[in-house]
Amino acid sequence: MGEKGFGGKRFDGKRFVITDDNAGEYILKMGAFVRDIVTQARRKGVVLGMSGGIDCSVVARLCQEAGVYVKLLMLPDDDNMKMSSSHRDALALIDGFGFDYEVCDIGKACRAVESELGSLSDLSRMNIRPRMRMIVLYAAAQSVSCFVIGTGNLDERLLGYFTKWGDGASDLNPLGLLTKGEVRILARYLGVPKAIVDKPASAGLFEGQTDEEELGISYDLMDAFILKGTSGNAEVDGKIEQRIEMSRHKLEPIRVFGECCSLC
Repeated sequence: MGEKGFGGKRFDGKRFVITDDNAGEYILKMGAFVRDIVTQARRKGVVLGMSGGIDCSVVARLCQEAGVYVKLLMLPDDDNMKMSSSHRDALALIDGFGFDYEVCDIGKACRAVESELGSLSDLSRMNIRPRMRMIVLYAAAQSVSCFVIGTGNLDERLLGYFTKWGDGASDLNPLGLLTKGEVRILARYLGVPKAIVDKPASAGLFEGQTDEEELGISYDLMDAFILKGTSGNAEVDGKIEQRIEMSRHKLEPIRVFGECCSLC
């Protein structure tokens, strides 16, 4: 990786780079990672939230190629999401590769929580959705002795672009050290439909939402920052570094008195 990482500092967590030339090798390694964890824990497989996006599609195909049973759960929020292009993309992937899947509408449950809590900020209201999906995923996984598998990539994790105890919650995550560009490489290798590979990334928080517009940073610039130590733009670098620092708590273990503070 060289001597530079974030903001000129070495980032020791990223010790490999996936390219078109070595994609097959890493698919085997990542598949073995998933298979070993599932086997050692004597689980039957994994449960995966399927949004129709590139990250979850890659994880689904990765598990399939590794011979790990994977059940996909589509978790729309009422009929508007069922009519979306992402919902259609998810069904195309499912039909194309023969995945086992189930649809669970979280709309009524989310509205019930909103109604009970009363006044909420817009952000806290939006975050109910990914947290409700986490509840459903873990309930479904436990009922069939499976793990919940995560799909968050390195860009999202470092920027904190996920909901704590929502889409950031999982038992294992094969994509956690992959940039968005590396995920795209794997997607093409695994035969993920072009419509999924090429469309703008979205967390599905609201209609028309895209990751890059909300973040104000393109994934290409974020990838460059990770792999080269700079995006090539000092202002963008500063913005990325600020987001990383602000969201660091999302990646840290729960702080417990007696284990992590000088006052103990």
